[in-house]
Amino acid sequence: MNEASVGHQCPECIAEGRKTQRPVRTAFGGSSAGAHGYVTIGLIVTNVIMMILSALSSDNPARALFGGGLGGLVGGDTPLARNLGVLGEQQMQVVATGQLFFQPAGIADGQYYRLITAMFIHYGLLHIAMNMYALWILGRPLEAMLGPVRFFAVYMVCGIGGNVAVYLFAPEQLSAGASTALFGLFGVFFFVLRKLGRSASGLIPVLVINLVITFGVPGISIAGHIGGLITGAAVGYGISHAPQGRRSQIQAAVIVGAFVILGLATLWQTHQLHQLASPI
Repeated sequence: MNEASVGHQCPECIAEGRKTQRPVRTAFGGSSAGAHGYVTIGLIVTNVIMMILSALSSDNPARALFGGGLGGLVGGDTPLARNLGVLGEQQMQVVATGQLFFQPAGIADGQYYRLITAMFIHYGLLHIAMNMYALWILGRPLEAMLGPVRFFAVYMVCGIGGNVAVYLFAPEQLSAGASTALFGLFGVFFFVLRKLGRSASGLIPVLVINLVITFGVPGISIAGHIGGLITGAAVGYGISHAPQGRRSQIQAAVIVGAFVILGLATLWQTHQLHQLASPI
């Protein structure tokens, strides 16, 4: 017997009871382990490691961390960023005639991993500090509400959704950062709060401020932010309104369906870029 606050407990009885006891689930069917925020912490650590590797890949690590745009507040470009960021085409020039044209590159050349890796690349300390702070604020409560598996799936599909939007609407623009996923989390958070009957009024001003920054500050990927937001809103609505009887199946179908749609859009754009490319 094990001593307890109310007397003694039988270890065998407790073990047998745990076999038949249903695990605690969140309102959206996720594991209660999400309350620990392990996925959020893991994403932050991964982004920090990639920032360090990106700086080390540069001939001037100090400039990679700070000293670039926005009056020196944003870091500069790095070889790792160029190899892992979203890019669909690049400008080329015919030497004989001087004619300029766009040539498929990056994702259009089959480097589809860029749609994922770009989510973990940042331009300098300010860029990553702002994004990781937002991930810490948004990620922990969402992970607690959705559970770690659902939260990770939603985070990835939002980030990829924003990157696919960049590939579709600004393929010549080298883009990177976790903000595609973060804007998606805004959309997910809104519908999750509404489904729980809680006010989302505190979320709206923060989102509006971020949208103003997106459209007002040069160099920020508008397509990436809006694409992530739309993806997050669509997925958030689907997983939050899944009926309890078939909740897990419908939520999985929503997330998988989003990945399929994004994959088809990517393949279509790759075909278009190759069709429009001019021969040298």
